[in-house]
Amino acid sequence: MERAVYRIIDANFNRAREAIRVIEEYCRFALNSVPLTERAKQIRHELSTAISKLNAGRLISSRDTLGDVGIGMTVEKQLVRCDLIDCFTAGCKRLTEALRALAETAQTLDRSVAGTIEKLRYSAYTLEKDIVIYGDTSEKYKSVKLYIVITSNMPAEIISLAYKCAAGGADCIQLRAKDIEDDMLFALAVEFVRICKDADVLSIINDRVDVAAASGADGVHLGQNDLPLAQAREIQLTPLITGKSTHSPKQLRTACEERPTYAALGPVFATATKPTAPAVGLDYVRQAKEILADTGIGNVAIGGITLDNVEDVLGAGADAIAVCAAVTKARDPAKACRALKDKIINFKKS
Repeated sequence: MERAVYRIIDANFNRAREAIRVIEEYCRFALNSVPLTERAKQIRHELSTAISKLNAGRLISSRDTLGDVGIGMTVEKQLVRCDLIDCFTAGCKRLTEALRALAETAQTLDRSVAGTIEKLRYSAYTLEKDIVIYGDTSEKYKSVKLYIVITSNMPAEIISLAYKCAAGGADCIQLRAKDIEDDMLFALAVEFVRICKDADVLSIINDRVDVAAASGADGVHLGQNDLPLAQAREIQLTPLITGKSTHSPKQLRTACEERPTYAALGPVFATATKPTAPAVGLDYVRQAKEILADTGIGNVAIGGITLDNVEDVLGAGADAIAVCAAVTKARDPAKACRALKDKIINFKKS
């Protein structure tokens, strides 16, 4: 029976390493996320370290691939994979199954090793959750080029602008209503989200993660003094796109530790929307591009951006452009949206 234990451990150790490698490669090449890739790699390293405490000679000598009755056994659609997400999901399931088998059987040889593997199993569950949330929201956000912020406390104006911006080609619209009572804000957010969904535009709620979750919005945008992202994620009912305002490289590096979907960079130029906030300039956009490299976190430049300077901002490294007054105060908001969107698309093509 002891030889059987070693066979089980050997088989499941190999299975777990193969599975975590699939997860690691998904984080590395599909999500381009260094932090998530490192977490997957850490699980693989800790698993190998734990198993190394067992008798390596007994493990390898117990292997009997030709005599394994499980070789060749298959079930329908066992290896059918439609896309990389399917590969990732299958890898997660194989990993936790293998870790459970390892923890159970290792108990008969070394309880400390079994305990370590059991902790790794829970780490694997948490990693899977974080990857799914990050991957889902990042995939939604990556197509955003033009992001409109509607700053108003007048429901009728907000609804009118939402319709016009959606018709004008906005990819993402944020509702920023600072001084509306909660019951009215919720009702407004529900209507705002419906307009965005009907137009296939992402809907973001400023500051209020509770309203974002309750209204079914696609995401929430948080400032430097708002609820931390970790607590915001505890409130979400489904994965929410999370944005974080940043005004300096230091704030951006801190934001990266919270793993937002995107970071807002600004105000790039002086803006009447936030008259007391000093402009950070194009240099910050360039620095941010370097800081965010390999994190998988997107960026959007905001603050004083107009049709006349949008190409300068894109040239500095902005992935997306956020505007408020340049569209919402325009005589024809839909036309202003289309003009900005055309400039962004043409710049990215060049």
